[in-house]
Amino acid sequence: MSASPALAAWQGRPVGVIGLARSGIAVVRALVEAGAQPVAFDDRPSALATAVGLGARQGALADISSLSLLVASPGIPFTHPAPHPVFEAARAAGVEIVGDVELFCRTHETGPIIGVTGTNGKSTTSALIHHLLEEAGLPSLLGGNIGKAVFELSPAPGQPFVLELSSFQLDLISRFRPKVAVWLNLTPDHLDRHGSIEGYLAAKKRIFMNQGEGDIAVVAVDDAISAKLANDRAQSSPRLMRVRVGEPAGDEIFVQAGQINDPTIGYEPVADLAGIPSLRGTHNWQNAAAAYAALRGLGLPPERFVQGFASFKGLPHRMEEVRRFRNLCLVNDSKATNPDSATRSLAAFENIFWIAGGKAKPGGFASLDPYLANVRHGYFIGDAAAEMIAAFQGKIPTTSAGTLERALAAAFDDARSSGLEATILLAPACASFDQFTSYEARGERFRELALDLGTRAEVREIVT
Repeated sequence: MSASPALAAWQGRPVGVIGLARSGIAVVRALVEAGAQPVAFDDRPSALATAVGLGARQGALADISSLSLLVASPGIPFTHPAPHPVFEAARAAGVEIVGDVELFCRTHETGPIIGVTGTNGKSTTSALIHHLLEEAGLPSLLGGNIGKAVFELSPAPGQPFVLELSSFQLDLISRFRPKVAVWLNLTPDHLDRHGSIEGYLAAKKRIFMNQGEGDIAVVAVDDAISAKLANDRAQSSPRLMRVRVGEPAGDEIFVQAGQINDPTIGYEPVADLAGIPSLRGTHNWQNAAAAYAALRGLGLPPERFVQGFASFKGLPHRMEEVRRFRNLCLVNDSKATNPDSATRSLAAFENIFWIAGGKAKPGGFASLDPYLANVRHGYFIGDAAAEMIAAFQGKIPTTSAGTLERALAAAFDDARSSGLEATILLAPACASFDQFTSYEARGERFRELALDLGTRAEVREIVT
């Protein structure tokens, strides 16, 4: 990757990098290539060794005051539950702290930036926008909290740039200005890192803070917090585009019965999402409406891109159909790491044999109660198993399975025996870190087990 003149301006200057996972290591590489002097900070000796091997110098707190800039990875606590000591030292020394997204967008020429945030649906919406741009003949880059770290990308001048943005990344911006800012929804999450729902909301709202004349704010208004946000944004300079699933108000882009409608251009539906497996469920209708609005905000006519909805393949671990076996469909929704996200898949299927659990997030599980009508049996794993069984006792049949392996084996046997057209659904409603390194690792394990169970069942049927 060639450095921009602005990044080359760091030549010979000490730049700190804290957090040496994928994004931090990519920053170190870019700084070395630009002739800067990266100073590496991480609590893991192995990560420090990797950075030093690339040309960085291992840093200490005493080095902070000499830094020209500190680039922070989003995984490092910035304010809560307590700021990392490196951040405290940088603030005390007056050293500017930025994230990789902020530094990249300051130092690289790109085309229009489309930033996407929200509690749920960010990855699917970002990937869908990227896909629709490609279908429209506009090759784009996709990064941020999805796919590659931004410093692993090489944008061509004028090339659209789609960024999924977490609250942690938005905490670390200061000048970042997206041409189109997409807001999907907000429910309580990551409260340990933001201190409260108010802190979480404040971090998310930073996506809009530098927008001005000529920029677009796309806001889905299906929850109360987002509806209020849209009303507040309507008073400021960026053009506001509201999207909704259900009955519209005014000139909102809306989805009813799977059809996207755009009152700004006519009364006929502009796209039909019904029957597209990767866009099943009202939550995916919201994602699709937001993606549609983002491309309309860039000035593209619908006929140039709406055919792309049908060819969108979806993302792994998000209502991913892993296997069909006889009367069963096995679905991996490991990305459902909080109760609100799990409600989406619980609402999308019938006759569910539900696998859930892991490391519970604050707030309990009462919000799942309205979605239990489709659940035939629940199998609970991990640290949250006892809490979830207590929450659902008397509402659905429950089993304390402990591990994913035991849960899937039990669910598979029960679902086959039921004779129903049934779905075995992994929708944990919890984080993964009690038993897995990530939701991806949890989903991959489910996929492996699901494929193996199907093979073993086929062999048993042939033999008997």
